[in-house]
Amino acid sequence: MTGMATAQAAEIPSLKEARAFAAGKHRLFIGGQWVDAQGGESFATYDPATGGHLADVAKAGAADVDAAVRAARGAMDDPAWLDMKPSARARLLNRLADALEEYADEFAVLETLDNGKPVGDARNFDIPYATEMLRYYAGWATKLNGETISLSGPGTWHAYTLREPVGVVAQIVPWNAPIMMAVAKIAPALAAGCAVILKPAEETPLTALRLAHLIAEIGFPDGAFNLLTGFGETAGAALTEHDGVDKVTFTGSTEVGRHILKAAAGNFKRVTLELGGKTPVIVLPDADIASAIQGAARSIFTNAGQVCNAGSRLFVHRSNFDAVVDGVAEIAASLKLGSGLDTNTQMGPVISGAQRDRVRDYIRGGVDEGATLRAGGGEMDGTGYFVPPTVLTDTDASMAVRREEIFGPVLCVMAFGDDDLDRIAAEANDSNYGLGAVLWTNNLSAAHKLAKKLKAGTVRVNGGGLDPALPFGGFKQSGWGRENGREGIEAYTETKSVAMAL
Repeated sequence: MTGMATAQAAEIPSLKEARAFAAGKHRLFIGGQWVDAQGGESFATYDPATGGHLADVAKAGAADVDAAVRAARGAMDDPAWLDMKPSARARLLNRLADALEEYADEFAVLETLDNGKPVGDARNFDIPYATEMLRYYAGWATKLNGETISLSGPGTWHAYTLREPVGVVAQIVPWNAPIMMAVAKIAPALAAGCAVILKPAEETPLTALRLAHLIAEIGFPDGAFNLLTGFGETAGAALTEHDGVDKVTFTGSTEVGRHILKAAAGNFKRVTLELGGKTPVIVLPDADIASAIQGAARSIFTNAGQVCNAGSRLFVHRSNFDAVVDGVAEIAASLKLGSGLDTNTQMGPVISGAQRDRVRDYIRGGVDEGATLRAGGGEMDGTGYFVPPTVLTDTDASMAVRREEIFGPVLCVMAFGDDDLDRIAAEANDSNYGLGAVLWTNNLSAAHKLAKKLKAGTVRVNGGGLDPALPFGGFKQSGWGRENGREGIEAYTETKSVAMAL
């Protein structure tokens, strides 16, 4: 795998620039300045495709969190940001989108070096999505309006509402889609006039750091955007507990989400949580089976299954069960694994050795409990953190491999034998999670009825994906609140009521 990646490397635009950036000095961005961590510490990051050293990055601690919070609070009191017209905020976000588009090739390579995903996926999806997110929320900056209210009490009144920025926002993003998740959080917050402190995942800080350089060049007021690289248990914990932070937004595991809720209780921070998932994919008997097979495979094997909304539970009507299992297993066996810098790679590594071992343990545990391995499951030779795409049948709801979020390329396939939508929905809803669901059917009536019965924040029918305009979030233990769309920016505001006696 390593040799093939080297052979293909010359064909990848901006590889030299990306490697040079990764090898450079990486500091914290606080109050418009690049500064060293006050403790003088740094930490190493690694290339998931090789396990080799990638970069050394400043390690923020509690003192750096204090400094970033002071800078952000200063920005919220500074007329340069506080009184900036909405159209001016929109222009800044559009300029950032233009800059991200200009350097899209470099960002794509950095994302691949950090995360391991195929560079084509980063270039053709992650970066364009992030760019569109910035432009979408640039449009919202001028549309955060209140409304006039007709009051029924005695007297004559002029009453109206205002939407004001919530204040200083701590944003903690995961390692599975670093640039997309970072932009999805900073774009609505900055559009609303908040001051941001972004903490990328310690495994994947490079695209956030590169983005901070663009923000510095574009001319956002000092303190409006701050970047802290560091570990969740130190910098992340200090951010979520800090009384100077007004809101925390986090994307990651449900377990960490619980810790954030406890930490936020100190000053009743506003909280948005986008957490785990165990998305059901349901193939009804009338579905286009060829499309469903491709869609089911794509839903679980994209990004090596490291997607919160990955379709990790596949429910197929018994009449098509063998055809669908065989089809998905065939795709799993044919996918080319390798470095994301090999342009022939279809699936890259998982993020780390610990994650690789965790996924393997789930697969072994499922097989030991009686699951049948239909594809994958084996260990791979060589360097890097690779897990073969895996398909399991004969699982039951008590098995951890079917019940718990794995965050890897592991699919459990189950059959159902009737068309009772209530029973199908009940089985799909038998999970602590409720982030998403996918339906494959040509029966519009069944699609609408089943979509209403599923306990999930997003239901996709016959494909479809993310869009900046579409609210995203989960039911049950998949989180609190929504990101994207109108709901995504309103989450960064407070509503103020004004009532004036005339």
